[in-house]
Amino acid sequence: MVGRRRLGRQFGWLWASYAVSAYGSGLGFGALPLIAVLVLHSGPAEVSVLSAVGPAVGALIAVPLAPWMEFRRKRPVMITMDLARFAAMATIPVAYAFGWLGFVQLLVVSAVAAAAKIAFSAASGAYLKALVRPDDLLVANARFESTNWSSIAVGPPLGGAAIGLFGPVITVVADALSYLLSALGITAIRGREEAPRTTGRSPARAGALLDGWRHIMGHPGLRPLYLNQILVGGLIMATEPLLAVLLLRQLGFPPWQYALAFAVPCLGGLIGSRLARRVVARFGRHWVFRTVGTLRAIWLIGLAFVRPGVVGLVTVMAVELAIIINMSLYSPVLATYRLEHTPKHLVARTLTAWSIGQQASIAVLTALAGLLADVTGPRTALTVAGLLILATPLLLPRHDGTPHHEPEPSRSHS
Repeated sequence: MVGRRRLGRQFGWLWASYAVSAYGSGLGFGALPLIAVLVLHSGPAEVSVLSAVGPAVGALIAVPLAPWMEFRRKRPVMITMDLARFAAMATIPVAYAFGWLGFVQLLVVSAVAAAAKIAFSAASGAYLKALVRPDDLLVANARFESTNWSSIAVGPPLGGAAIGLFGPVITVVADALSYLLSALGITAIRGREEAPRTTGRSPARAGALLDGWRHIMGHPGLRPLYLNQILVGGLIMATEPLLAVLLLRQLGFPPWQYALAFAVPCLGGLIGSRLARRVVARFGRHWVFRTVGTLRAIWLIGLAFVRPGVVGLVTVMAVELAIIINMSLYSPVLATYRLEHTPKHLVARTLTAWSIGQQASIAVLTALAGLLADVTGPRTALTVAGLLILATPLLLPRHDGTPHHEPEPSRSHS
């Protein structure tokens, strides 16, 4: 069992810090658009701008952060990013209390939170590679994956109930405090972290900003996995606002059923993440990439056939469950492969490049899907997304993708 493998006290603190911030983010899921609607009375165009522009600006901010943090100790970077998110989120309830809250502030907070999240994820990935043994990377990534899906299953329904009882900014308060607790948990990690050694070239040089993408696109295994991932993730996320319009506005589902349709299938993430290690041991990593990677893509088209009533609700839950089980099995295997095939001196830049590409893909494909839905309707846009994603398995690697000789960097690069 994945849960019985001991990875040490230091990993336990890192995992606990991740868990508390993940559950805080689950409680605050969708809080900024909701505040824009309920407090600022923003229209659909402004809400769309908030959902797309804030994360896009955050991704741009994260680009120069990657080489900056590559050659620094990762624990201070993670603590700094947690504190930055706490400070940004905390401005919202303060401004709300004094009647100063405005749309521009929500945009700024969204951008800062997105940039800090990318930087934190890159730093924590680099730190994880140094913290646990190579044989334990898959176990560690599976635990993070399991925590992520459980937080999504539990957080939004509780957050919705809290907003109904205590007002629109309560979940933002919880989210902000979760980052503060995460920073305290990372501070509690004992042991001296070795300072990364520089390569002899300035990390601030212009070319360093692109080193992560150079590594991904130059690696025969990472390149197809990256292209596949940004398209699959972008197309799946692009269906969420379309499905909201279809279920809530056109088919008349009550909000609690809509929330249930997404929360319950997230429990499938516990299943897939716990199976990851055993499936890799039995069938091999390449089988997971090819078979499970394909299975992620074949279910989305089912959302185009949703009908009113109980049958429609069950259809959505079944499709989402199938997608999530396969995603949660695939993701920790991919994360482990990515760490194993990235030299130490490139981990932060590679993970940052990966996150930025994923975020940009989601923003672009969500915008395009929204435009198509405006012209043709949400069901047609869902059908197009479902058909397009069926082609993504063609991008998966046809062989292991491991170079015959992939030396680790010299000590001067580590």
